[in-house]
Amino acid sequence: MALSQVVGRLFGVRPYQVEPGGGGLPRVPQPVAVVVVGGGIAGMSAAVVLAERGVEVTVLEAAPTLGGRLGAWPETLGDGSRQVNEHGFHAFFRQYYNWRNILRRIDSGLRFLRPVPSYPVLSAEWPTEEFGRLPPAPPANLLTLLARSPSLRLRDLRGMDRDAALPLLTYDPVRTYAEFDERTADELLTSLRLPDRARAMLFEVFSHSFFNHEAEMSAAEMIAQFHFYLLGNPEGLAFDCPDDDYAKTIWGPLARHVERHGGRVVTGVQATGLQPAPGGWRVAAGEGAYQAGHVVLAVDPPALAALVAASPGLTDVAPDLVAAMPAYGRPGPPYAVARYWCDGDVAPDRAIFSGVTRQSTLDSVTLYHRLEHGCRRWAEHTGGSVLELHAYACEPGVPATELAERMRAELTALWPEVGGLTVRELRARVEAKAPAFAPGSHARRPGVRTDAPGLYLAGDGIHTDFPSALMERAAATGILAANHILRSAGAATEPLRSVRPRGLLARR
Repeated sequence: MALSQVVGRLFGVRPYQVEPGGGGLPRVPQPVAVVVVGGGIAGMSAAVVLAERGVEVTVLEAAPTLGGRLGAWPETLGDGSRQVNEHGFHAFFRQYYNWRNILRRIDSGLRFLRPVPSYPVLSAEWPTEEFGRLPPAPPANLLTLLARSPSLRLRDLRGMDRDAALPLLTYDPVRTYAEFDERTADELLTSLRLPDRARAMLFEVFSHSFFNHEAEMSAAEMIAQFHFYLLGNPEGLAFDCPDDDYAKTIWGPLARHVERHGGRVVTGVQATGLQPAPGGWRVAAGEGAYQAGHVVLAVDPPALAALVAASPGLTDVAPDLVAAMPAYGRPGPPYAVARYWCDGDVAPDRAIFSGVTRQSTLDSVTLYHRLEHGCRRWAEHTGGSVLELHAYACEPGVPATELAERMRAELTALWPEVGGLTVRELRARVEAKAPAFAPGSHARRPGVRTDAPGLYLAGDGIHTDFPSALMERAAATGILAANHILRSAGAATEPLRSVRPRGLLARR
C-alpha cells in the first residue's frame, strides 16, 4: 500500500460498503423470470448477477452486438483486413469497484486490463501537463497537484475565492445538490477566480469528460464527480484499459458467462413496448413478446423515453416514471468518435491517451496501435498507426466526417507530425445518447426502483445515493436492480461498494 493510501485511510479515504450482499439463499427458491432490455454495461451487470442466482434471465439488445457505448463490431477495411471498431475509448478507473467485480467473473485477476500510467493534457496555449503520476489517495494527491502544477501556483491560491472552492472539499450527497444543483458548473468555476490556465488545464478538460458543457451542467454534479475521481477514493486518477477490443475481452466472455448459468442473450431484437400482465410484465420485441415477473430497462435516456412513450399501459401503473421521461429523455450534447487508420506513425514519445483542452472540437486522442493487440498487429503489418479522436460535447448538426476533419486539423496543431500522415481508412460517427446533467435536474432524476412493482431502471444517468459515474454508475445500478429482484425472491444479493460517501471536510 502506498504511503498516500496509508495517510488517506486516516482521513477515511477507503472503499465503503453500500450493500453487504448475502442475506438469502444462494439461488432463487422458486422460478423467477426477468427480461433485461439493453445489453450494455448496466444490462449485462444485472444479467450476470441474476443468472448466477438461478433466475431465468433474457437480455434483449436492439443492436447486432452488445456493449452500448462500450460496444465493438467488426469492420472490413479497403485492404481486405478485418478490424474491430469500437464506440470509443473508456478508462477503467480503479475505483470502479462494482464494474471490476462483474469483470472478475470472466478473468479473476483482470489480466486483460493493462495500466495506462500517463495522463497528459494537451493545449495549444500552454505546455503539456501530466496528471497520471500523482500519489493515489487524498489529501496527498491534491497537495502534490498544487505543488507540482505550473497552472496553479501559490500566488494564484492567494487570489482565489477560498469560500467558493470549499464545496469541492465538502461534498455531501444531500447538501451539495440542495445548494448547488440549480447553478451551472460554469458559474461555479467562474466564482473560484482561477487563472485562465488553471481553469482550462485542471477543470475544463475534466468536466468535458462527462459529455456535458460547463454552461449546461449542474455545479453539484461537477462537485460530485470531482469527489468521485480525485478527492474521495484511495486509487487516485490511475486507470487501466483492455489489451484487446471490447468484443473479445468483455462482451463475448460475459455473454458466455450468462449463458452458462442458464440465461439468454438475444441481439438484433428491439423492445418496442411493455405492459402489465398477469404475474408481471409483457415485453413486445421484434415479431413476438416475452413474459416475465420483472423487467429491467437498461437503455440510454432517449431510448428509455421512447420505450415509455410507446407503452401507454404505464400511465396508470407508473405515473411518476412517465412524468420524468420528457426531461430525462433529452440527452446531453452530441459527441463524436473518429478512428483513423494511417500510413505512418506519430512520434514515439506520444502518450497512449491524452486529454485536450481549449480546442473547439477535439477533447481526447488515443493511440490504439499501442494499446490493443488487433490494432497493433495491423500497424506492424502495414507500418501504419490507428488513432482515435473524440469530441465529448460538440456542435449539433455537423456531419460526422466534418467533425473528424476538424479534430484531425486541431490535433495537427498540437502534434505537427499528424499533418504528414495519410489517412487510409476513416470511420466516424456522431451520436447524442449520453445523459444530460442539467442544472436543477437532480430532484427529477429517476432511480433504480420505479413506482411500478417489478419494473426497474439501470444506466449511467440513473440516480444513486452514493458517489458514482459513467461505467461504474451503469454497473452499480444494474447490480442494484438485480438485488431488488433477488431480495423479493428470497435469494442472496450481490455486495456493492463505493468511494468515501462525503468529502474530506464535510460535516457529519
